[in-house]
Amino acid sequence: MGNAREETEKLLQQLAQQRDELSVKMSLAKLEVRDEWEKLEKKWAHLRANTPLIREELDSTSAKVGASLRQAAEEIRAGYARLRGRL
Repeated sequence: MGNAREETEKLLQQLAQQRDELSVKMSLAKLEVRDEWEKLEKKWAHLRANTPLIREELDSTSAKVGASLRQAAEEIRAGYARLRGRL
């Protein structure tokens, strides 16, 4: 189960780094890109708010919760990639 926690931490660290990098560029972004950023920020906040619960659940239902976490993270990652391409 420790591996799932490590993977989760690594994934969250990668997303946080991408988020920080894009945040710097956002000051120069167009309005339409800002709208997409705001949507992603809501998803990020939701994911971060649920991270403690997700971590607890990883111990008992790691496959199911891990898949949900990866899906949410992939949506955010894809959104970051779209934004990066537009900046």
